[in-house]
Amino acid sequence: MHLREISGQGDGSNLRIGIAVSDFNATITGALLAGAVGALEEAGVEECTVVRVPGALELGPALLKLVESGHDAAIAIGAVIEGETDHYEHVATQASGAITQISLSTGVPIANAVLTVRELSHARERSLPGPGNKGAEAARASVAMVHALRAI
Repeated sequence: MHLREISGQGDGSNLRIGIAVSDFNATITGALLAGAVGALEEAGVEECTVVRVPGALELGPALLKLVESGHDAAIAIGAVIEGETDHYEHVATQASGAITQISLSTGVPIANAVLTVRELSHARERSLPGPGNKGAEAARASVAMVHALRAI
């Protein structure tokens, strides 16, 4: 048997990465965006397009347009925080479904940094600068996925 192992190793040079970021919960999403941009810079990504949308439900169309315009990968950034109604569950489910559907239907990796949390403090923890920043984590995943998919 011949075993071929594929990993997402490689830098971000020559990659076009798009980011769709929700303005809702801007303190959190701004920190996630800063983490993502910082990680992309560290990876050597030279071209990054940021599209700002009103909320998590609007991420899907922006991501689709980024993918259709030739970006190698995209990152979805948002923060859906539970409130007093069921709206939280609907928004989280629909946003996540759109991200998955676009990625699977186009074959372009989309990293999901849409936080879905019960408490604002949980979102703050995941958006702080440093290794736990989910925007930075998603950025690294987007670069790795481009390399992994190209190697198949």
